[in-house]
Amino acid sequence: MGLKKPVSHQADFLPGTLEMLILKTLSRGTNHGFGIAQHIQQVSQDALRIGEGSLYPALQRLLLNEFVEAEWDVTENNRRARYYRITARGRKHLEAEKKSFEFVLAGIARVMEA
Repeated sequence: MGLKKPVSHQADFLPGTLEMLILKTLSRGTNHGFGIAQHIQQVSQDALRIGEGSLYPALQRLLLNEFVEAEWDVTENNRRARYYRITARGRKHLEAEKKSFEFVLAGIARVMEA
């Protein structure tokens, strides 16, 4: 008998899902990286935790694709942080990604119910 793999509460993301979650978060308003990660963790009830090693490369990809813009400002705690906001192009991309994600999720649900 093999050993059972421990259950992990940190979700693995499907490709593009992290960017979609970031864009969805930013569709609510401008935020800095830590705030984005915190929002996703809170709304998911701790099911989704995003480390800096995943968050900041994803934000960089979003910047390069012009789905978000960024500028430096000061946080509530008087620290310098880069604040991100979704662009019109990012909103279009979010809608397309959401539709694609819902299609995949429905397909997975059908397989799991079979």
